[in-house]
Order: sequence, then structure tokens, then C-alpha cells
Amino acid sequence: MGPWTDVVVKSKEFTVFRDAYPVTEGHILFVPYKENWQSLTKCFEAAYKWGYDWVERGYCDAFNVGQNVGEAAGQTVMWPHVHLIPRRKGDMKDPRGGVRHVIPSKGKYSRKEEQ
Repeated sequence: MGPWTDVVVKSKEFTVFRDAYPVTEGHILFVPYKENWQSLTKCFEAAYKWGYDWVERGYCDAFNVGQNVGEAAGQTVMWPHVHLIPRRKGDMKDPRGGVRHVIPSKGKYSRKEEQ
């Protein structure tokens, strides 16, 4: 199946697809039908609701919600979409820094009082 054919659910504002190259098991995309901030806001809202529901039901321990905007940020499909990536304890040795790891040398950080 292609990246835009594995549909999880459709709503009147967006479709949810399984990611073709998932970062973790359950990685999904919220893709709005319209390219405007109102539709994208609905996608972010739904992604957060799904993520919190997953945590509550024990599907995952935490989650990342995000978006790549533009080629320099890693966007490969040039239509707005929101990633929901379920996270589980142990899926990374040290998850501190989260999305900061998109630039590996910037992922690790510590406060002086922690040193």
C-alpha cells in the first residue's frame, strides 16, 4: 500500500493515514482536506486527543505531535499534515530532548544546576 492509501479513519475535516515509514509502531498522519490554518488546527487538536487517549488506554507511554514544514525541515510530501508518534518506555536509551534530536548535535542538553 502507498502512503496515501492506508486509511485509518476519515472525518469531515481530514483523513488519518498510517505512516508509510513509521518511526514507531502506530505512527499516523492527520491530513487535512484544505490547505489552511483552520483545517490544520483541527488536525493538531485531533492528534492531541488521540495521543492522550492512547496513553490513557495503555497503548503507549507518551507521544510526539509534530509537523515538517518545508524541504529544509525534512518535508517530503508537500501538503500539510500532522504526525502523531506513539512513544514507549525504552524505545530510546535517553529520550530527553525529544524533538530537539532532529539536529543530532542539538539533542543533548543539560542545565548547569544538573551538572
